[in-house]
Amino acid sequence: MIRQFGLGEFVFLLEGARWTIVLSLLAFTVGGALGLAVALRRTSKWKMLRFIMAIYIQMFQGTPLLVQLFFVYFGLPLLGFKVDVWVALTIGLSLHTSAFLGEIWRGSIQAVPAGQNEAAQALGIGYVHRMVDVVLPQAFRIGLPATISFLVNLIKGTALAALLGLTELTRSGQLMANITFQPLQVYGAGSAHLFLHLPTPDLLQCTDRTASPRRAVIKNT
Repeated sequence: MIRQFGLGEFVFLLEGARWTIVLSLLAFTVGGALGLAVALRRTSKWKMLRFIMAIYIQMFQGTPLLVQLFFVYFGLPLLGFKVDVWVALTIGLSLHTSAFLGEIWRGSIQAVPAGQNEAAQALGIGYVHRMVDVVLPQAFRIGLPATISFLVNLIKGTALAALLGLTELTRSGQLMANITFQPLQVYGAGSAHLFLHLPTPDLLQCTDRTASPRRAVIKNT
């Protein structure tokens, strides 16, 4: 029986949008923590460690996200690790996020004037406190626009979760389109991705205005 697209179907799409947001936040949080570790190792004084992290980044930046998700979802069970779709997606998207954020933040750390780090080192401040109190606050401010841009791409990338069976926004729209035979109305109502991204330009402009004076001060010191 063909159903009409109504309030119940719209609520079903909102349920899918909720899982899209949850998955994006999980991947960004876990991937951000891993990305920070990658960035710090990419700027390490140990050449071998930098080389290993460069290979790690290239591996994820040089392969499609869908291949990475399939590798985790279908590959881990072959190694004896049973994972459900949520765990597989979280792992795959988090590793993908860590590689991109690690490279973004690596560039941001290296964009901080060397004099800042050298001055802190001359004062006898240890590596951990130099990074936490001096370098990273400036680096994160510099890399914030690129980080937000990646977050937008990550949210859009969660649509690939539908291919692994997760009923997120894209999969919800597909199911409702098959039931109602009204794909235009369904996908029009399910364009929540657009509303998730609408604040991004204003947020980018705000962060640019906030970061620019700070970068000018750093440059003049």
